[in-house]
Amino acid sequence: MKAETRLTVRYAETDKMGIVHHSNYAVYFEAARTDFLRRAGLPYSEVEKRGVMMPLYGISTRFLAPAQYEDELSVVTWIKELGRVRLTLAYEVYRVQDGMLLATGETQQAFTDAALRPVDVKKAAPDLYALLKRCAGEGA
Repeated sequence: MKAETRLTVRYAETDKMGIVHHSNYAVYFEAARTDFLRRAGLPYSEVEKRGVMMPLYGISTRFLAPAQYEDELSVVTWIKELGRVRLTLAYEVYRVQDGMLLATGETQQAFTDAALRPVDVKKAAPDLYALLKRCAGEGA
């Protein structure tokens, strides 16, 4: 499953050169990640209610072209890798007006309990694991 999230670049997200500051891509990825989970049928707030946290432990971004103020962006998100204690999501950021690929990236999340101890999500929340497997195209 791939999910598309649309965002519009705000003035505050740009730098002196008039382009989106690189730090904002982490925010775009977070918005897309939470939207991805919601569209999959399990909002992140519900994941937390089940006692599973998904802290970020890695992020990478490759910048290909700049986004500017008022550009409408499309952030396409999908599961790249799913393990029992880790999840890697991939992202592509496009400018909607011309379809240009602006950036690619990945985030790595761990599955933990509230004390941030690693948990086996297949055991701790088997329904969540099955849902993520389906989203990753792996069946249940």
